[in-house]
This record gives sequence, C-alpha cells and structure tokens, in this order.
Amino acid sequence: MGDFIRIPALSPAFDADWVEHGFLDQMVELAAAWLTAQRLPGAVIEILRSPGRTPLLFVDIPAQGTATEATVLVYGHLDKQPEFQGWREGTGPWTPVFDGIRLFGRGSADDAYAVCLLGAALGALVAQGTSYPRCVAVFETGEESGSPDLADWLGVLGDRLGQVGLVACLDSGAGDYDRLWAVTSLRGTASATLTVRVLDEGAHSGDAGGVVPSSFRVLRALLDRVESSATGEILLPELRCDIPADREDQARATAELLGASLWERFSWASSADGTVRACTEDPHEALLRRAWHPSLAVVGAEGMPPLATAGNVLRPFTSIRLSLRLPPLCGAAAALAAVGEVLTADPPYGAVVTFEPSPQVVDGWNAPPFSVELSAALNAASAACFDGAAPAFIGQGGTIPLMGLLGGLFPDAQFLACGVQGPGTNAHGPNESLHIPYAERLTASLAVVINALAL
Repeated sequence: MGDFIRIPALSPAFDADWVEHGFLDQMVELAAAWLTAQRLPGAVIEILRSPGRTPLLFVDIPAQGTATEATVLVYGHLDKQPEFQGWREGTGPWTPVFDGIRLFGRGSADDAYAVCLLGAALGALVAQGTSYPRCVAVFETGEESGSPDLADWLGVLGDRLGQVGLVACLDSGAGDYDRLWAVTSLRGTASATLTVRVLDEGAHSGDAGGVVPSSFRVLRALLDRVESSATGEILLPELRCDIPADREDQARATAELLGASLWERFSWASSADGTVRACTEDPHEALLRRAWHPSLAVVGAEGMPPLATAGNVLRPFTSIRLSLRLPPLCGAAAALAAVGEVLTADPPYGAVVTFEPSPQVVDGWNAPPFSVELSAALNAASAACFDGAAPAFIGQGGTIPLMGLLGGLFPDAQFLACGVQGPGTNAHGPNESLHIPYAERLTASLAVVINALAL
C-alpha cells in the first residue's frame, strides 16, 4: 500500500496535464504488477488504454471448484483527490505513515486498498483450496472526476464481463469498525459556479460603500432562495424525494448502534465557550440528513484577495463554487436546473448573475433488495469475521457514479457496496487513513461472501 500512496495520481479534474505527468499510468501499472505477483490461477490482468481516456485495469479470474455460471464484478478506483492542507506533523498526502493501527496517506482508504483487498481475499481462498465463482474486476482512474470514461470502457469490455450475479463496490464506508457494513443508498451530486458582478472594476469602499451594492451581499441574498442560512434546510422541492419505509427502518436500527458517534467523530472547532454543535443531535435524524436529505456547500471562491493584501476596496465581483448533495431518488440534472433558474431570476439591484453548471451531474442510488442467498452470506461473513456481530446497513452521503450505471447494465444482479471509510478515515481531507484491522476483517468477509456464492 505504501507504494500506492507515494504516487500523486490526481484525478483528471484536478490535474489538466495528467497525460504528461503519467501518474495515473503508474498507478494502474503498479496495481497490475501487484495482482500478477499474487499468482491467482488463470488470472488475466490487462491495462486498457485509449487516447484521451483515463486508463483502466481489467482483471478476469476464472472460477475454481464450482459449476455456477454467475460472475462477481468487483469495482474500485485508483485516482485520487488533491492534497488538501492540515496534515498532522510527520504525515503527508504522498508519504505513507503507519501508526500501528492506521496507514496515513492520500488514496489509502479511497480507494487503492481495493486492489489489495481483492487479491488478498481470492489469495486466501486459493490457499485454502476452496471454491469461488468467476471474478472480474475493473479499477478505473477517473472516479473522483465523475467517472467520465467508465461507460465507454464497460462498452469496450461488453460480453467479456459475463453473466454478472453480484456487483461488489469497494469504494464506500462503514459506520464503525465492529461489524460488517453494507451501504444501501448513495446521494447524487451536482455542482456549479455562481458569479455576481456589480462593477467592471473595484472602487474605494469609502466612496462606493452604501451606493454600490456589495457583490457578496447580493450573493448571500441569492443563496437564501435555495438554502435557509438559519437551519441549512434546502427550500426547493425539486431537490427532495420521499424516503422509502425500509430505509427509514434501517436508519432507526443503525441509530441505535451508532448514537452520538455520528457527530462526535468530526474534528469540531472549540472556544472558551465550548465546541461547535451539530445541526442535530438526534441519531435517526442525523442518518436521514446525511443520506436522504439534500445539502449545499460552498467549496471554493474567487474575486476575494488574500487577507494580507485585502485593501479597502468594494470588489467588482464574487464567484463561488457550489456543491450539491442530492437524495438517492432525486434527478440530479433537473435539480441543478431548478437551482440555476432560482438563482438567476430577477437578481437584486439588477446585478449581473451567471450560473455555470458542471458537466459532471450524477444521480443517486438506492440498492435493490438483498436476495436470501446474499443476506445469508453477509450474516455468515460478519459473524465469522467480527466476533459474532450481525451485519449492519447504512445510507451514505457520498456519491459513486458507477452504481447507477451498473444497475442499468445488470438489472438482475445483486449489489454489495462496502468499504473502509469509517470514523477517522477523513477521505478527501487531511490525514486520510486506512484502518488496517478493519481492512483485514473486510478482506476476510469478502472471501466468505465470494465463497458462499460458489456453493
């Protein structure tokens, strides 16, 4: 894993020169070499490349000791988020550091570990001489950019994928490290740049203040049309959906398991008066908010000078990057269009407002019901690998573009979304880390599930 962390393989959305830098190619080549070294019987390991497309690693491992024709399709990705600031002393995004429990570094938990997990799980079955069905795997290098090339690569692979009975996505999370977690829903995502311009050039704030409206104040007023600044509630009905009854029930059960850890796991700022409080301290409500309610975040800004060089000037414009998380059953494109319409209609003072949607618009996903066989396999895996604990189920607030894509390609398949992104992982942020004990147990759990599907 350390070698995977050392490669600064930024996703193309964050590295316009990714082809020239070659880091994505280094990642797929390293992954292919590692899997080849595992000597899985009959494994075909192939790197797919095409001009203008991010490379993809395809793995085809024939069945052993079983007559089932069903194929297990495993998914992971090898591209990474940017470095971010705030890494603790002695660690860094491209420096693997192991503290005895956690392995720190960008890509450790999101998502290079998936290659190692698959190889180790199947290697354990080979070592034990037990059976498993045919397994194919795709490890892409554009997931953090919205998976723009994945559909094309799956089209190229076509019939080589086979009769897929189970899709196992290894790019998701866990509520804690005490049991096997299955993710049952994912939110969609959409983003856009909102710009408010009031002048062609900046003006002395003593001269213009009170006469020229502040672009920041106009922007604040526009955002209040979409989100309540007092509560964070999203006000547009186009960004909501009904929550299925079974997901409500799952959230109640999971709330009993996780309780206050749902908000206590964050690194809250503190002052002499105490720490910042969560939006809700009802565990059930917190689970629904992070999985089934929409949310809005401002993730970037332009038009504002750094504090050290900020003079008394009324700035001509303010631009912000909006990131929307959308409920699993909400159409992302329609939601983004509704936001754009509301933000640009009749702006205060006639300010010049532009709304530039990002091309990466991804719908959410709600898992189909588990079959009796998969439910039994999950129960057996969690009990065997987590000291008798039953599996648990959770909706995640993040987005995995391929889940909806694969759901359309394989409508009769079962889906298992799982992963290592539990408390303290901090994927995308500083101090991203892989909880090694949980990764080991998840590896064993996947081996149990794959073996069960061969019986």
